[in-house]
Formats: sequence, C-alpha cells, structure tokens
Amino acid sequence: MSALPPLWGAPSRSGSFVRTLALSAAALAAAAPCSLALAQGVATDTSLAPVVVTGQRAELDPTLPQTTASKTAEQLRDQNLVNPEDALRYLPATTIRKRYIGDRNALIGGRNFGTLQPSRALVYVDGYLLSNFLGRFDAPRWNMLTPESIERVDMLYGPYSALYPGNSIGTTVVVHERVPQGFEASARLGGHRQQFSAYGDSGHYDGHQFSARIASRLDSGLWYALHLNHQDSTSQPMQYHTSTTLTPGTAGTPVTGIRYDTDPLGRPRAVFGANSGAIDRTQQDTIKLQVGQDLTPTLQASAFVGYWVNDSVTRNRTFLRDVNGNPVWSGTVTDGTYQYTIPTTAFAPSQRDEAHWQSGFTVKTRHATGWNGSLVASLYRIGRDDARQASQPDPVAALGGPGTLTRRDGTGWHTMEAQAAYTPTPGDFGDGHHALTFGLHRNGYRLDQTVDNVSDWRSGGGTRAQYYRGRTEITAAYAQDVWTLREDLQLTLGLRVERFRAHDGEQLTSNGVTTVYGERSLNGRSPKASLAWWATPEWLLKASAGHGVRFPNVEELYNGTATGTSVIVSDPNLRPERSTAVELSAEHSGVAHRLRVSLFQDVVKDAILRQSDTTVVPSVTRVSNVDRVRTRGIEFVGMQQNVFVRGLDLEGHLAFTRSIVTANTRDPGSVGAYWLRVPKSRGALLAAWRPNDLWRTSLGLRYSGRAYNDVYNLDVQPDVYGGVSRVTQLDWRASVKLQPQLEWAVGIDNLTDQRAWQSHPYPGRTLHTELRWTQ
Repeated sequence: MSALPPLWGAPSRSGSFVRTLALSAAALAAAAPCSLALAQGVATDTSLAPVVVTGQRAELDPTLPQTTASKTAEQLRDQNLVNPEDALRYLPATTIRKRYIGDRNALIGGRNFGTLQPSRALVYVDGYLLSNFLGRFDAPRWNMLTPESIERVDMLYGPYSALYPGNSIGTTVVVHERVPQGFEASARLGGHRQQFSAYGDSGHYDGHQFSARIASRLDSGLWYALHLNHQDSTSQPMQYHTSTTLTPGTAGTPVTGIRYDTDPLGRPRAVFGANSGAIDRTQQDTIKLQVGQDLTPTLQASAFVGYWVNDSVTRNRTFLRDVNGNPVWSGTVTDGTYQYTIPTTAFAPSQRDEAHWQSGFTVKTRHATGWNGSLVASLYRIGRDDARQASQPDPVAALGGPGTLTRRDGTGWHTMEAQAAYTPTPGDFGDGHHALTFGLHRNGYRLDQTVDNVSDWRSGGGTRAQYYRGRTEITAAYAQDVWTLREDLQLTLGLRVERFRAHDGEQLTSNGVTTVYGERSLNGRSPKASLAWWATPEWLLKASAGHGVRFPNVEELYNGTATGTSVIVSDPNLRPERSTAVELSAEHSGVAHRLRVSLFQDVVKDAILRQSDTTVVPSVTRVSNVDRVRTRGIEFVGMQQNVFVRGLDLEGHLAFTRSIVTANTRDPGSVGAYWLRVPKSRGALLAAWRPNDLWRTSLGLRYSGRAYNDVYNLDVQPDVYGGVSRVTQLDWRASVKLQPQLEWAVGIDNLTDQRAWQSHPYPGRTLHTELRWTQ
C-alpha cells in the first residue's frame, strides 16, 4: 500500500504553495495513465485537478473553498456496487434513499436537507447534469451512468463555490468516467437475492445484472467508449394499505389476516396488505457511447449519447382471506371485532414504460498555464413515459377495465456552460498571485404531464382528465479568484449572479378547471469567501462562508395532480430558498493517515416544505415556504492505512446535527421542531483488507440516528411503515482473482437483517455475487 502524500499538497517552508501546485500538475501531465482530470465547476480542469498521485490515489486541490470527500474506482471495489448511487454509500453526511436494487428514485439527503428535498443536490458526470428537478421524487438520472465506467466520485458540501448553481446549497456530486489510454474491455455478470419479511409476510426477491464496456484510444488521438448495461430486479413490498379508523362492528365479509400495529404517530392501526403497486419488477437497459478527439495538442473535443429504457410492472399482495381461504381485495370486511371498507383502488396494479435519452458535447483547451476555455452543453429528453394505473384490484385488473394513463413525453432539460480559467506561469508564482475563473451558465427545464382516463388501463389512449405544464430557466454569470496572500495563506472570493424565469405554467385539475399562470422573474446574488491557512506542514485550517439561492422547480410551482388516493397542492408564488452557510474546519495529514473536524452552520430562509396529511383520504400534500430553518453540526472524518497489519485500511466518519425550524408564520406550531429526515447523528466505518493482489475483503457499518417524518415531530414510533427509523447495518464483501483477468466476488448487505424504514422499507439481508472479466 503506497503512502499518503503529506498534507494533500501543502506548501513547504522552502517554496511557494502555488509553485508546489504547478510542479505537481506538471508531474501529473507527464504521468497521464495515473492522472485524473477532475472538472472544476462543470467545465475547466483547474481547481478540482489532483495535485498529488501516489499509486492510484489522487487528491483534490486543498484550496477548494468547501469541504470535500472522494472515492476512487479502486476504493469502490471494497463495496457491493450494483447501481451507480451505491458509490455514495460511505461518504460523510450523506443519506441515499435507495429502497431496492433498480430503484429509479434513489434520492440524496445531506447535511442540511432530507430526501424530501431532492432539489438541494446537484449531480454531474463529466460536467453533464444528471440532476432531475422535474418531480417530487425524481432522483438524479443515475441510469445514464454505469458502475464500470466510474473513475472517481467527489462530493462537495455547501454553497461555498461560485462555480455551481444555487442547488448546491446542499450537496454537489461530481462523477468522472474513465477515459481510455489504450484498448480496454470488461464485462460483469452479477446476481442478488434479498430475504425480506414484514407484518408476518416474507419472501425472496431476486435479480441479476449484466454489463460490458469496450473502449480504446487510437494513435490519431481519437478515443471511444461503449457502455452496455442490462438489469432485471424485483423489489420487496414498498407500501401497505392501512387504516387508523378502527370501527367496532361485524358487517361485511368475515376475513382473517388483518395485522395490527402502532403507526408512526402512536395510533393503533390495521394493516391489510402490500398495495399501490407494492412489488415492482423492473427491467432496465442502458447503452451509452462516448467519443473524443485531440484536435490539436492543446484542444480537445468530446461528445456522448446515452439511451435508457425501463419496463416496470407492479403487483400487490393482500393479507386477507375469507372463510374458504380465498384472497379478499376490496369491499367491507370484518374480523369479528372491527369492520373496514377497502376501496377498489387500494390494491390496483400499475405498469410503466419509459425511454430516456441524453446527449452532450465538450470543447476545451488544455494549456499548462495561462488561459484555458471550455464549452459544455447537454440535452436530456424523456422520449416516452407511459404510466398506466388500474382502477380495480389485481385479479379483476388482469382482465382489463378502467384506469388512468399518465404521460410525460417530451419533458426534460438542457444546460450550457462557458468557462474561462487563468493559471499563472511558474515565474508568476508567489505572494499576491491570482488564479481566476469566469463563467456563464444557463439551464432550462420543461415539464408537460398529462393524465387521461382510459377504458382499458393496459393499452390505448383516452380522454384528457388533468394536466400540468410549465417551464423554468436560469441564466447566471460568475467569477472566482484564488488569491495567494502569502505562501501559507490563501483567500478565495467568488460571486454568482442568477436570473430565474418561470413561464408557460398551466393546470387542468380533476374538477375541470383550467388555470393559466403568468410569467415570473426572480434574481439572486450569491457572494462567497474562503480563507485557508497552513498553520504547519501537517495542519490546514479553513474558514468558509457562502450564500446560495435555490429557485423552485416546475413541479413545486404547478403540480395540481389529484388521484383517488392523493392530492397535491402546489404554489405558483413560491419564494426561492436562500441559504447562508459558514464552516470552520481543521485537517491533519500524515504519511498514512488523515483527520478532519468541521463545524458548520446553515440558515435557510423560505425553505420549501412538502407537508403531507395522511389522516384524510385522499391524502393531501401542500408545498409551501417555511420562514427560517437553522442547521448546526460537527463532523469528524478520518482514515488510517495499514492498521495493525499491512494492507488493512480503516476509514470512517461521524456527524452530529441539529436542524431546527426557527420561524414559520404560516404554521407557528412547527417552530422548534426538527427539520424533516435530517438525522441527529450519522456515520459509517469501513475496514478494507488487501493483503495481496489476489484477494481482498471488507466489512462496513452504516449508521443513521433519529430523524422525523412529521412536521411537528409527533412520530413517536419510527420503526414501522411510514416512519423514519434508525439504521444500523453491516455490509461485507470479499473477492478473489481466479485468473489475472477474472475476478469473483461475493457480498452481503444488511448482514444482520435489520429492519429499517424511511417511510418505505429499506432492503432486508441481500446476498450478492458477481463475476468480472477485464482485458
């Protein structure tokens, strides 16, 4: 195991810190096979460029204004990596609400936000935006990324860099895909089996995945990479039909099988079965082609196109049986003590057919010093998205019958980023030196969702019943200056100016009323500042402050969808979230260890809240602003190489957070309550042993403490369906090289089979196995 660089590129007393960076950058350019080009912002390769490479390790530039965390492809081999979002599992202050393998709604939660606020997380792949700010539970489009292509994942915390949009007030994830240096080929075949049980019901839920990659760089400077991925998986039950109205009586069909528990609010509850398309069988295919060309020794161009399809069919499972043992799906039922009425829609199945594509191109210069420029543009479109929902339960719906068809064809977004960065020549290095970045940014989101009533829910069109549509655009200009005050002191100043525009907003609600909304324009200004001081060659102290503006997305402004089970009330006059954040950090680095301690505070004014009332049928979700939410916390992050024995590495993190509503004129009763789904404590520990080149094994612990799913924190029973429970889960993995090019791995997630919930259940114990071939 190679040693760690001292202080992540800290300055020596005999020379300038900036000179150290320049020499390191030059060394990287000479060692291209080991280097990693990490894009700053979304365009150039300056501030996020690695400064030291030891073996296959590359470190981020320590002058970045925000706290960072990273995982390389080599480190990710110590995890059960099935879907791309698994790469974030052990990163600090992060929650990934991945409910099952193949989940299309794997949402991110961070320091100051929970998984109900996906718009506070930015995800880029090689500068292309994967963040999907179109719907309530639309997670980043992880499907445009394959696990085999990941070279590195970097996570940046807080709104401290002017180079990122206002959605960075939470977390920014920067993923880099591997660019071939010669001919490369790989293939992987994996399978998994989950054991899951809840409410007296248990079963196995299996799946498999095949992926392949072929890539090459030609003598002409042309390179290409082709990625293929096929996945077939089935989820455990995701939701249950329940009732807290326990009416004494014996009317209706006598049944057995009703389960009773206590709901998150502490009320007695009856549970009738897994419903609302609870068990999801999803088959997904991704194909992605990347090409690049060295046009000149200092001018590069690249482009890609990706296509992803999904075929999803759901089913339900009733717990109820009549006196003859036949399943009961709807109607009035009784267990001899209480009677209930189960709607016909409660156990109705659904299916979804999707086809998405994304394309983009990049042109950039690569001068070692002086000015560099880049242009990045991308387009994401939903070519087909048909979600069909039956109106009757499973056995009847199998024969057809009425339902609804929800479509989002043509929905998507586009982005463009032009950036220029100046790196001084080595002769200019010294006190008073400036490294500059300027940029222009634009993104646009378009959402068009329609709901038709259909006579046969399985196929065909119908009559328009509801729709909502709208567009948002953000145009921004920014500048950032990294100013070396002296060799051990560096000041980063930045400013981002943004203009938001919402237009073409329109709703047709279920009562037949059409509402057209006027155009809105809003402005935001976000100053940033960070001071870094190398107190000693081993200690780096940093103070950062930043302001960020997160504008509302299309769905938060215009969604007025109503179904038989839920109603959404949006607000076209939502104010943007405005975050003011500060962080103090101290980092210590040695030859084989690192330690960081961070104190942080974030105050968000006009925080956007989704508040759901599930005590009524249909449930009602309202989107509104909360005047002020304050988050304070302390975070410890560390790693140690060669613990006790050679090849045993240990890394971990632990954070304590207090996120509180401090003002809310619309709902004073929520003041003093914890912000939704932000754990009070959160951490992870991963031990990886690599005694030789043939085999390796790891054991990881993931922990998340108490969090709330009720705006008043009245959810006193978190460890049930609908609650947000504590999580303490163990993961294990081992792999061995059967031949130089063939590796076999086996692993188990949630080794102790702990039952955990984030409204929906997390997976039970899951066994993984995979066979990987590389050329």
